[in-house]
This record gives sequence, C-alpha cells and structure tokens, in this order.
Amino acid sequence: MDQEIFSQLGLDARSVAIYRALLALGPSAIRTIAERAGVNRGTTYECLKAMQQQGVVTYLPKGRRRYFSAREPEVLLQLAEEKQKRLELAMGQLKNRIIPDLHHLKPDFSAANVQFFEGDAGIEQVLRDILNRVSAEENPVYSVFSSKPIRPHLYRPFPTFTAQRIARNIRVRVIAIGDGGESAELSERKWIRTEGPVDAAYIAIYPPRCAIISLASDNYPTAVVIDSREVAAAQQIVFDTLWRLL
Repeated sequence: MDQEIFSQLGLDARSVAIYRALLALGPSAIRTIAERAGVNRGTTYECLKAMQQQGVVTYLPKGRRRYFSAREPEVLLQLAEEKQKRLELAMGQLKNRIIPDLHHLKPDFSAANVQFFEGDAGIEQVLRDILNRVSAEENPVYSVFSSKPIRPHLYRPFPTFTAQRIARNIRVRVIAIGDGGESAELSERKWIRTEGPVDAAYIAIYPPRCAIISLASDNYPTAVVIDSREVAAAQQIVFDTLWRLL
C-alpha cells in the first residue's frame, strides 16, 4: 500500500529504497548509498538525479565527489500538494477549454455517436454513464421506458445503482410497460397495461443520449447508446406526451 502512494508521487521502489537509505545514513557518497539500498551504483546515480529534480534529495560537492542528503520526509507531502494543484488546474482546463474544443471537432452525427455494449460489464458502463451525466445537470432528472422481463437482469451487475442515484439526488420518471415495478425514492412511475407477453426492453432518455437495453438469447444483456441531441429530443417528446396522457 505504501509503495502505491510513493508511486503516485513519482517514486518507484528503488527510489524509495535509496531515500530510506539516505535518511538513515545522512550525507553520503553514491557507493555507500547503493550498498545500503541494495541498488546497483548506476541505477542509484540515475535515481538520485531524478529525485534531485523532484526536490527530494540535495547534494554537496566535496572535491571530486558528491555527497547526497535526503530532505525531511515532509517534502513528500509538498510533492503531493503540488501534484494536487497541477491536477486541479488540468481538470479546470479540461472542463473549460480542452473538452469543449475537442467536441467542436466532432460532426453533428456519425457512426462514432453510436456505441454498443454487451454482457453485465457493458450494462454497468451504461448505467454509470447515466448517473455521471445526469448528476452533472442543473436539473438532474431522466426518463425511462421499462418492461417487466428486463428488470431482474438490469441491475444485476450494478446492484447499488438505485442507492447511488438517490445519493446523488437524481430523479427519474418511469413508464412501466406491463405489470410490476414500484416507485422508489426520487422516482415517479406510471403504467401502460398490455395484453399478452411483453418483450424485455429498457430505454433511458438522458439528453443528449439515449440508451436502449434488451436481452439476447439466454438472458444475455446488450445495449446501444445513441449520442444525438436530435434523437434524444424526439424520444423525450414521445415520453412527455405519453406521460401526460397516462
């Protein structure tokens, strides 16, 4: 676990061993450091150069030799704070400039706007996409057409979906096709009564996307996600009109 933390700071296992050796030794020559750390001399030198650039170690020239010293362990926290600041800056630039600029490169609609998913892992990706995108909206709400046969399989790969939806304060309106299904917290449900068997289907409308989930043979779930404001808007009109009539 500790090494995972060091790795996030840009320090591999050999660098950590060298840093620990320096803390124990005090100012030392490369040969002494390498022997204490159990790392060959050439690698020790390269690691020391990298750590010097990171500000983790310093050196003092004595004649032809360099004596390296480890800076106090608190420097590791400084590294983490600096990395956090850079990451926050990068996230701000991604949200405000880079991602919008990249979206301008996309055509209004192309085959790239249609994605296919299959199996439990694929359905989980679609459900997580719904949560992530809807929670980012000013009015976090989405609409669903759902039939009874799909329900036992829909949340199988993501059993905490509803709990996470509620935790994110996301509302959902559901038009249930056929019997069954109950309204959970932050949800409204209306029913369309049908005669005879109903096929397994689930359509989620969360503009600009629309996800269609169904079952193939042997209850194997598949999904198509269409990323198109026009398609999502048309589906939303159909849903809203039917919702008012029920």
